[in-house]
This record gives sequence, structure tokens and C-alpha cells, in this order.
Amino acid sequence: MSRGAGAAGNVAPARSIPAEVSGRPEVPAPGAEPAEEPATSEDELPDGRFADRELSWLAFNERVLEQAEDQDLPILERAWFLAIFASNLDEFYMVRVAGLKRRIATGMAVTAASGLTPRQVLEALSQRAKELAERHARVFAEDVQPKLADQQIHLLHWDELAGNEQERLHKFFRKQIFPVLTPLAVDPAHPFPYISGLSLNLAVLVRNPSTGKEHFARVKVPPLLPRFIAVDREGVPYRPEDVPTDAGGRTAFVPLEEVIGHHLDALFPGMEIVEHYTFRVTRNEDVEVEEDDAENILAALEKELMRRRFGPAVRLEVAQGISPHVLDLLIRELGVSEHDVFHLPAPLDLTGLNLIHELDKPDLKYPKFVGVTAQGLAEVESASPTDIFSAIRERDVLLHHPYDSFSTSVQQFISQAAADPRVLAIKQTLYRTSGDSPIVDALIDAAEAGKQVLAIVEIKARFDEEANITWARKLEQSGVHVVYGMVGLKTHAKLCLVVRQDPDGLRRYCHVGTGNYHPKTARGYEDMGLLTCDRDVGQDLTRLFNQLSGYAPRTRFHRLLVAPRTARSGLIERIEREIEHHRAGKPAWVKFKVNSIVDERTIDALYRASRAGVPVDIVVRGICALKAGVPGLSENIRVRSILGRFLEHARIFAFANGGEPEAWIGSADLMHRNLDRRVEAMIRIDDRGQVDELVELLDRSMADTTASWHLGPDGWRRVAHGPDGRRLEDLQEVLMSKARRRVAASR
Repeated sequence: MSRGAGAAGNVAPARSIPAEVSGRPEVPAPGAEPAEEPATSEDELPDGRFADRELSWLAFNERVLEQAEDQDLPILERAWFLAIFASNLDEFYMVRVAGLKRRIATGMAVTAASGLTPRQVLEALSQRAKELAERHARVFAEDVQPKLADQQIHLLHWDELAGNEQERLHKFFRKQIFPVLTPLAVDPAHPFPYISGLSLNLAVLVRNPSTGKEHFARVKVPPLLPRFIAVDREGVPYRPEDVPTDAGGRTAFVPLEEVIGHHLDALFPGMEIVEHYTFRVTRNEDVEVEEDDAENILAALEKELMRRRFGPAVRLEVAQGISPHVLDLLIRELGVSEHDVFHLPAPLDLTGLNLIHELDKPDLKYPKFVGVTAQGLAEVESASPTDIFSAIRERDVLLHHPYDSFSTSVQQFISQAAADPRVLAIKQTLYRTSGDSPIVDALIDAAEAGKQVLAIVEIKARFDEEANITWARKLEQSGVHVVYGMVGLKTHAKLCLVVRQDPDGLRRYCHVGTGNYHPKTARGYEDMGLLTCDRDVGQDLTRLFNQLSGYAPRTRFHRLLVAPRTARSGLIERIEREIEHHRAGKPAWVKFKVNSIVDERTIDALYRASRAGVPVDIVVRGICALKAGVPGLSENIRVRSILGRFLEHARIFAFANGGEPEAWIGSADLMHRNLDRRVEAMIRIDDRGQVDELVELLDRSMADTTASWHLGPDGWRRVAHGPDGRRLEDLQEVLMSKARRRVAASR
């Protein structure tokens, strides 16, 4: 599907900005002069002040596992957290561990900021990951699985099934499984087959009864069939939402690989089945595109995605009890070491517990919550959509998803813009969305109606590349001007600009957010956004979109901080300002909410603030390379982490500013990739009431009355109960209740 840069009039390849055309751009091409960091006169900060990034990520996934261990959560949600833990660890090995191994192999690995050598990091990761994986398996086998059985949801082995259930599965195997299985033998005429990443497989040892010779074969478990099977009397599998219960209220599931394992004689007729074991391989699936050498980034990425499928193996999971000679064969043929092997109890691959979570058993899940229309968009809840443009002209609208509905705010904003004959142009960034998204459909409708529509599509969004390529093509074919960002920089900013001919003149309506334009994930991700028609913001977004889609001279922004040029320096400047305010006796504090904090320069600025006596509060969901509560370094820094039914995803940056608090929201985490290799945008919130609302949210997140994890010098500690033993407040429950009360009060 290769295509030259000029093959379509409405398609633009990734581009860099020549210095002779643009001067020094706000969003530079790689190699452009970086912004200067504020000078500091602080004493030298000590060595060993950074936690290791990779080990901190494993600590985050341990917090996910602790959610699965929480006896107060509904049992299907606990199963769901087990699936999330497993999926997280898969991605961690596919990307982070694989990348570290690749750098070690090529001699490009360097000592981490934590002071650990690459091999020390790899060894520590291997040991800790295995400990957590074994703990994860125990939580399932000894806790979650028995409690599911208490609720008549049985995950059974084949020999635990009743006779009638086995007969149903015999039918299912003959009709649905057997026709799609492909046993692959290994002998001099048949080399060891390629094992795709994350596929579940059976290693089978068979014996020829005539010769007595044993042979190895591999059988792949079909990934398109349900991971856990429940079937009706005709041998037809149920969808999770349709699973009935029998007269005893019992629903029985069996892992798909056990059904296959019991029927191996049908795959190898005339052979004796000696033994079989399940195994699973994780491969390097990170994508690298040499953009500078690529005539067209889309074609280059499509080629790289083909290479991903054949990345080297980085982890081998095997069922406990696997025979040594079969294990040796797998290790040798897959090219992994003993350190890469995880011995785990069957069933492997508990990401399949997502299927169990989908069961229609609301009493075993979180109570249902539906977001409400945001304050400022509808004074009264009604079935008729709000005139979004009229509402935005009245005031800036601060959105907090999923408590504020995405569909009645951002989605409605873009849909109304597409249908409104007064709208002349729509410009939008798209990092992750779905092909059937109403956002994509609205952009197509707008283009087909003759509006100017620009989509800055980031097709390098990890693990969404193929999907993004598909719907990017769809946009192109509908007349949308599609630009694939800038060479060397991912476009991660969440921006939408609508140009409308109002009765009193041309006006620009804007949305700047912290989350993707993805209606489905917006129901499960906690994010912030701002809808505004402020003239300065409209001018800022116009300039930024011009930089992303074309060439633009050096630009100054009014209310934006934009990475990679000014995001880091803007935040550090404000941290240093808090130090000066504290020294002058003025109110001074720093409060951040992020997904991850790794950037050493920003962390050092926070350390300097702490040493100067400035209180620093950090709410971080994932990685935290900052060490909290260390005497002489960070005793004025508190760090909390909140996990729950919604994925905490918003980024908020607030400062006391001498008594006039200042707050920003945006798309950037405090990581090198975000601050140096991505186009990110943060917007200053100017409405004082909205600033107070953000500060209140941060304070409530940090409060001792809120259930959270606390980071201390010795690591993370969960604090879910108060001194009296009572459960502390669940922040997300509090915010859901607040949204419900607001709707009730408006009726």
C-alpha cells in the first residue's frame, strides 16, 4: 500500500520545519534549539534521588493487583482487575522489557537515572515480575475463583464437568473448534513453527505406536474463539450477556485449551498422546519507524507493522509441571533464556477474565453510572440537545469526564459543528479513536458538506496503528485533509477548533482536553476538558494547527504551554516562582495530578521547592521516579496514587501564585517522551471558580480521608481504612454522587 507524498491532494505526509522558513518554531523539528531552563542557585542535589522508572511501573501494576485483592470490591470487578494486571504486564514486556533487551544487545543501553545499570534493571525486573505473576495466579486460584464459585460462576477443569456438560463440549469441539485447528509437527521435514506473540499454544508430545518414536507438535488455541467456554445443549457457545443459569443457578465455564487438550486424539489419529502442556510467548512488539528516511510515513508504518509480528521472543510462560525436555526444546527454539521463563499454574493468560466480567450479573459489579450533562451546557437535564455554541458564548465550560458526559459535551460539540451551516471549518487532532466513532463520522459529514476539515492523525499511537491507518484512509477518501503530524514528534495534544460565522462576526470555538476523542473509553477514563470561544485561545489553536499542518514562523501563545518547546520550561519556571513567593512570605504551594512523573529536570525543580519549604502535592496514577518524604530532599513532598473503577487520566498543574492560584490542564505527562518527543498542549484556566474547583479536586485527592496509596521513603503503602477501621472515602464514588445530586437538584 505504498504511496508517494503527493499521491493524493488531501493527504499530507509527516513534515519537519526548515529553519530558514520558520525561524525557531514553538514546536520544533528534532534538533531545534531547546528552550532554556530557569537558572537556579540551589546546592547540588544528591545522587540516588531518582527511583527506577521500570521498577516504579511494576509497583503501579502491583497496585492494580491490590485492587483485585480488595475484599470490599464486587467479585466480577476483582476478576476484571486480574485481567487488567495481566494485560498490563503483557504490554510492559512487549515494549519496555523488549526495548531494554534490544538496547543491551546492541550496546546502546546506558545506566538509568536511578543509577542502576541496564543488566541490574533487567535482573530486578525479571525477579519482581515473576513474584507478581505468581501472586496474581494465587489470587485467582485461591481467592477470586472460589468466590466466583460461591456466586455459581464455576471456572472448571474438564474432569470437573458433569457428563452432560462434557457432551455439550464434544459437540462444540466437532462443530466449532476442530475445523479451524492446524497441528504443526516438528521433525526434519517440518521446522519449528513460528509462534505468534501472546498466542496460547499446546505443546504436544505424541508417540508412533509402530516405531515407538516420539514427536513434538504445536497446536495453536484459536484466538477468535471465546477464552472460556459455556455451551448450550446443542453445543453452541453462549455470549457472556446471554449465559443462562441452570435449575441450580450454576454457570460452568471451561478454558478453551482444556477442551482442545481433551480431543487431541482427533488431531493425531493413530498416534498416542504422551503429554501436553500450555505455553505462551511474548514478543518485542514495539514499533520503530525511521521517519527521516521515509518517503511516506504511512507506508513506512505499514511495513514496520509487518516486522512487528516477527519480533524476538522476550518472555515464555509455561504451565507448571511441564517436562524438562519439552521446556528445553521451547527455550532453544524460541531463543529465550531461563530468566525469561515464567512457570505458572494453569490456566495461563488470565486476560480472558474480561469475558467473565461481561456476564450480565449487575449485582456482582459496580453499580451502573451514566455521566450527566455538564454544568453550563444544560441548566436542566432534557432529551433535547443543548445549543453548544450559545452555551460556550455564555461562559467557558470546564468538563470532568466521565462524571460529565462526553456524548452530551465534546461529541455534541463536534456533531453540531458538522451539521451547522454557519460552521466554515473544523480542525482536530486524533490520537486514539474508533473506526465506528461518531467523531470520525461527524468529520466525514462536515467534509462532504463542503466545510474545510483538517485531521491531524497520529497513526503511531502504540497498538492502535493498524486501526488508525484504516480510519485515516476513510477520512482521506471523504475529502478530509489528513496530516500525519511532524517528523520525529507524535501529536498527542487533544485539540479541536471550530470556525463559525456568527451574526456578529467570525468566532472560533475551541476544545482543549486531557483525553482522546474516543467515545467508548471516555466512559471509563477520568479526564478534563475546556470548551471556550475566548479570542486568545482561538488564536493559539489557529497558530498551533498551522504549525502542525504547514509551515509557520516563530509563534507566541497566550494561554497555552506547548511541548516540546515550552511545556517543561513553563512548569519549571512556575515551580521556581513558588520558591520566590515562599521566600517573600507569600502563599506558595505546588499541586500536580499526572499519570506518570519521570522527567528529571522537573523532579529536581520539585526537590528544590521542597528544600526551600514549599509544600508539594503530587497525585500520580502510574510511574513515579520522584522519592517522597526523604529527609533533606523531599520532606515537603507528598505523593498519593488513586486507582478505581475509572482510569485516572487527567493532568492538572496548579500553583499558589502568591495568593492568586493558577491552574492548567493538558495532555502531557511529566515524561521525556511527552516533553521532548511529542506535541502536547496545556491550557491555563482563567475562570477563578474553575481554578478553585480544580484545586479542590487536588486537595480532596490528597486528603487523609480519601482512600489512596501513599508513597514514602520505603515505597508504596495502601491506606484504605482510617484509624477507627472504617473504609475511607472513594474519591470516584464521591464525584459520582455529586454528579447525581446536581441532576436531581435541576429537576
